[in-house]
Amino acid sequence: MSHMSLDNRVTIQEGLDQRLTLRTIAKMVDKAPSTILREINKHRCNKGKRYPDAIPPCARRDTCQITGLCHDTRCYAPCRNCNACRSKCSQYLPQDCETLCKSPYVCNGCTKQLSCTHERFFYYATYAHNEYHDKLISTREGIDQDPEDLQKMDNLVSPLIKKGQSIAHVFANHSKEINCSRTTLYKYINKSILTARNIDLPRKVRYKPRKKDKSYKKLTQEERLSVLSRSYERFKEYMEKHPDTDVVEMDTVLGPVYSKKAMLTLLFRSCNLMLVILLEEKTQEAVINALNKLSNDLGIELFQQLFPVILTDRGSEFLYPEAMECDENGEIKTKIFYCDPQCSWQKGTLEKNHEFIRYVIPKSTSFDHCNQDDITLMVNNINSLARDKFHGKTPYALSRIIIDNHLHEIMGLKEIAPDEVLLKPTLLRNKLG
Repeated sequence: MSHMSLDNRVTIQEGLDQRLTLRTIAKMVDKAPSTILREINKHRCNKGKRYPDAIPPCARRDTCQITGLCHDTRCYAPCRNCNACRSKCSQYLPQDCETLCKSPYVCNGCTKQLSCTHERFFYYATYAHNEYHDKLISTREGIDQDPEDLQKMDNLVSPLIKKGQSIAHVFANHSKEINCSRTTLYKYINKSILTARNIDLPRKVRYKPRKKDKSYKKLTQEERLSVLSRSYERFKEYMEKHPDTDVVEMDTVLGPVYSKKAMLTLLFRSCNLMLVILLEEKTQEAVINALNKLSNDLGIELFQQLFPVILTDRGSEFLYPEAMECDENGEIKTKIFYCDPQCSWQKGTLEKNHEFIRYVIPKSTSFDHCNQDDITLMVNNINSLARDKFHGKTPYALSRIIIDNHLHEIMGLKEIAPDEVLLKPTLLRNKLG
C-alpha cells in the first residue's frame, strides 16, 4: 500500500471538519476505513483545554444527592449544581467527553467547542504529515547492520575495492555474501563507515556534486494547502465531471536575471490560440492585476465563459489562487488548478508554444524595451502559423470560429498573411537587448 500523501491528509481533515463518516472519507482518498482510523489515532494533536482552569462535570452528576459541602446552613440544594461538587467532593469523578469516546476520537467538527471543559484532540493535515515525515526519516537513519555483520562485510569488500575493483565487479562475484544493496554499499563508503573510502573508487572522485537550485522557494503551510486543494489530481477529477469545459494553460516567460519585465502567457487548448500580456515585473500582484484588467475589459460573464478553468505551475507569482479566481468585487471568475512539481508536460501545449516566442526573443535576451504592441505583433505572427495538428489551419482562424471574437478586439489579435509570417529576432528589431 502506498504512503499517505499530504493531499490525502488534507482531504481527511476537510472530511472530519464537515463531520463526514469514516467510510465516506475512506472513499474520497481510496483507502480502507480502518486505515483512516489508524491514521487519525496515530497523528491526532492534543490541544489541551480551551480554558486551562476549567473542570469537567462529575460523571455521577445525574444521580448524586450529596449536599452540604459548602457548609452553608441556608443551602439545601444538591452540591452537583455548584462549584463545590468539583472542588470539594471526595467522590468527584471527571466525566469523559462523549465526542472523544466514539470514532473518530477527535474534536474536528464538534459543535460544543466554545463551552468545552475537556482535553481537546484535533487532526491537522500539516501536523500529521510533518510528524509522519519526521518518523520516516528517523527510521531510515543509522545503519541497519549488526556490528559483527558490518565487520565481516568490511573485511570482504574494502580490500577488493582498494585493489581497484569496482563495486559492480565485487557484487558480481560476492553478492550472496554482502547483506545489503549496491546503493547502500555506496552510502556506507560515502559516510566512511567502511575502511574503503571514496578516494578508493576510481570514478567517484571525478564527479562533481550536483548544484542545488538556489531559486527554489519552500511553500508556507498556507500556500501548500491552497495548492494541494487545487492539485493536478483535483483538476483531473473536475475534468471527468465537466468534460466539455475548455482549459486555458498559463505560465510566465522571463528574460535574463537583470531584466525586470515578464510575459504572462495564456493558451486555449481547444485551438492553440495564445495570448501574451506584458508584465512590468514577475509578481503575484502583477499577475492578479493583469487578469482583473482582462476581466474588466471583457466583462465578468464573458471572462467566465472564456476562462472557466486555468491550469498553471507552482511559480511564486501564481501562489495566490483566491485572488486570481475572484475579480476586484470578490465575484468568482475562474477556477485555478496547479500542475505537479517538475511536470511541465501537464501543460505541454503551452510549453511547446513557448518555443515560438524563443524564435523571436532568444533566451538571455532582454525585452525590457518592448511594449504591449510589440508583444502583440509577435503573438499575431505566432497565431498565424499553420499547424499540422489542425490540418494546416492556424490557431487564429480556428479561434474565430470557436471563441467569442470580442476577445480578439480587446487583445488586438489580427491575422498575418501566410507569406508575411516572421518568427525571427528581426521582427522586433531595435527593441531587444
